[in-house]
Amino acid sequence: MSDYEQFIEGIKRKTGIDLALYKEAQMKRRLTSLYEKKGYRNFVEFLKALEQDRDLMNEFLDRMTINVSEFYRNGKRWEVLQQKIFPKLLQTNKRLKVWSAACSTGEEPYSLVMVLAQLVPLSQIQIIATDLDENVIQKAKHGVYPERSLAEVPKDIKDKYFEQEGSFYRVKDEIKRCVTFKKHNLLKDQYDSNYDLIVCRNVMIYFTEEAKDQIYLNFSKALRKDGVLFVGSTEQIFNPSRYQFEVEDTFFYRKNS
Repeated sequence: MSDYEQFIEGIKRKTGIDLALYKEAQMKRRLTSLYEKKGYRNFVEFLKALEQDRDLMNEFLDRMTINVSEFYRNGKRWEVLQQKIFPKLLQTNKRLKVWSAACSTGEEPYSLVMVLAQLVPLSQIQIIATDLDENVIQKAKHGVYPERSLAEVPKDIKDKYFEQEGSFYRVKDEIKRCVTFKKHNLLKDQYDSNYDLIVCRNVMIYFTEEAKDQIYLNFSKALRKDGVLFVGSTEQIFNPSRYQFEVEDTFFYRKNS
């Protein structure tokens, strides 16, 4: 067994996270860079250190998960969400059940609230937002972001829902109250059901094909009939019918049965 395979086994035992379901070359490169930076010679040494040092384990979890996000990322897709997807979903349910999966530092679920607030009162909005990494969940709850994260936010939305604090912007409490953050592992934990919309963007590219297949099947089961999955701009699903999906718009898939 290689030192990386021993590392995978040890991490699974310690955290329940199965690194074998992530693309090996990318994950290995990222983690080798981390352990070398910390002065360890191999994965076996690094695993021993992780088992004894909680701060190092938190840093490892941060490095393992990909926390690159921004508000209204790929803005044209958010226009489609506001003008086409949400109005159609609201025809059958005025209080939508929405899940932002692998939400990172919170830009995505807060964007969902801001878009949906153009169509219904904030009192009718509740987004479930989940991530594997407890550190990014804490940052998300804090809701303070550098200006670059807001590059694609329309000016009227920025003025209405953010408070400037020096070179940073804080999401207003009225938006924060609409999001419930929870820890969730897409590869291991149970999925809730009857969602109108699931948003999972720019995460699937890091998983193996087998892991992706299982996650898409789970998303399909978690959606109600005619519910929609919204994926990232590099994550087109090439066999949507396998998951009872059909294309609703570019990067939007509707569950058809």
